[in-house]
Amino acid sequence: MANNIVWHEHKVSRAERAASKNQRPCLLWFTGLSGSGKSTVANALDVALYQRGYHTFLLDGDNVRHGLNGDLGFSDDDRVENIRRIGEVSKLFADAGLIVLSAFISPFASDRRMVRNLFPAGEFIEVFMNTPLETCEERDPKGLYQKARAGVVKDFTGIDSPYEAPMRAEITLDTSRLSVDECAERLISYLHSRKLILDVKA
Repeated sequence: MANNIVWHEHKVSRAERAASKNQRPCLLWFTGLSGSGKSTVANALDVALYQRGYHTFLLDGDNVRHGLNGDLGFSDDDRVENIRRIGEVSKLFADAGLIVLSAFISPFASDRRMVRNLFPAGEFIEVFMNTPLETCEERDPKGLYQKARAGVVKDFTGIDSPYEAPMRAEITLDTSRLSVDECAERLISYLHSRKLILDVKA
């Protein structure tokens, strides 16, 4: 980093921005295997919060790789950089007072810890989509497991690249046992219990 860069403080604080929205800023970090339900549940939660009048933004792994991270591949180094950038973007959205939803496989515990360390205590909420590999592979919404098994796709998480499951996630969900709506309601209840949303709006 150049030594002539100076941080400029904003006149409007993140707390003030969030208070005007009747919520507190936070990041829900959805992690899990491909096909575990990360994007589906994150989207359902996004809709549910929007319908209740809250202000959110959803960052999805595939979408981000179309633009911001379009220059990155799937090597270990590129995966780390992918998550680093998303962590920084998530922090900017949270500084704007938003509830941020990020849906990324993020297979390495050290990367998720790196993002957690960007946030004040209690504002990083790890949501572990603990759906069994067999279920994820049966769904195979993009046909990637089949290609990985055939050796066409390399470094695929859960097949020939490791996934380090969270040891102490704030929330654990299994979409082989819970419906998408049930997952979303559990997340809303958690946000309400932590006073991250200040009232449950009809």
